[in-house]
Amino acid sequence: MLKSHSCGELNKEHIGTKVTLAGWVNRRRDHGGLIFIDLRDREGIVQVVFNPEVSSLNHKIANEMRNEYVVRVSGEVTPARRGRKTLN
Repeated sequence: MLKSHSCGELNKEHIGTKVTLAGWVNRRRDHGGLIFIDLRDREGIVQVVFNPEVSSLNHKIANEMRNEYVVRVSGEVTPARRGRKTLN
């Protein structure tokens, strides 16, 4: 299975569940340890957080990602901050 959900369909009901998403890197930000990727597909955008304390390997991979890379990610949906849907 390529993905379990589209980026645009995630909502509060998905918090705490594990999902797999696929799409394009829309934007990448590095905030002194945490790396944030805005992942987009045709349905919407989700913010994906890469924390080196959770997975140093995934954090290293995220550090190499650039705009328009096509990626697939899996993780747990967490409550959004500032109105964004977040996948950790």
